[in-house]
Amino acid sequence: MANRQTTERTMRGLFFVIATASIGILFLIMLFLFREGLPIFKTVSVKDFIFGKYWYPTSDPPDFGIFSLIVASVAVTAVSGAMAVPLGVMTAIYLSEIAMPRVSQIVKPVVELLAALPSVVIGFFGMVLVAPFLQRVFDLPTGLNLFNASLMLAFMSIPTICSISEDAIHSVPGALREASVALGATQLQTIVRVVVPASLSGISTAVILGLSRAVGETMVVLMVAGGAAMLPGSLFDPVRPMPASIAAEMAEAPIGSEHYYALFATGIVLFFFTLLFNIVADTIAHRYAQVGEASL
Repeated sequence: MANRQTTERTMRGLFFVIATASIGILFLIMLFLFREGLPIFKTVSVKDFIFGKYWYPTSDPPDFGIFSLIVASVAVTAVSGAMAVPLGVMTAIYLSEIAMPRVSQIVKPVVELLAALPSVVIGFFGMVLVAPFLQRVFDLPTGLNLFNASLMLAFMSIPTICSISEDAIHSVPGALREASVALGATQLQTIVRVVVPASLSGISTAVILGLSRAVGETMVVLMVAGGAAMLPGSLFDPVRPMPASIAAEMAEAPIGSEHYYALFATGIVLFFFTLLFNIVADTIAHRYAQVGEASL
């Protein structure tokens, strides 16, 4: 008994140290980000930096406006989410509720394997195969554009959304399905009115994790978004989201220069952007959890 209590205290202390270290590392990263990014606001105001339409950091005089980068990040995330969320959730429903067990046992490992694909491989696929296809089919000047980037990010997000949603749906107690069928409901009615509401919290978590990967993804948007720091007028215009701009220019920015500080300030904006996204997504997930509990 004493050995068991000692083991529990040791494990509890170990977990506490790991959690504290994680929080400390995150705080230090945030501190470094703010220390390196805030000096740019001695040169340009916060308003001009965020809402400025022109990003020419190496011109004379330089322009440090990241509004086009912010719009590109929001647009790419929104379009990819519009494709990934329905496909991922519907695939999860099919695998858990409709497909034969043998089909589900084969397809789910394949989906999980897709989630492990490196982003550079997906970006290479979009650049070499998808871009020429889009350029030929839609008669575009270039296939490296917002739609291509959104398509590749959706391809990256779908496996995560599908896998976690399938686990959430599969964890719904079988008694709920049996009670619904006993009351005369069809399989479709049981899925829509019982299974999905009961698993909304898990599905919402899957959506959060899937889109979080799309929000901060760097390599894919760097390779297939086109790299043009301008406001998009359509889905087929080249864009440059914030992560791509930071990755593309950081190696060329002299340490301590205005360009260097501006890139770190862009990272600060991206940090707040992802923080706001996670807060909103967590609020929605909590609300869906309450709705699912109330519907039962």
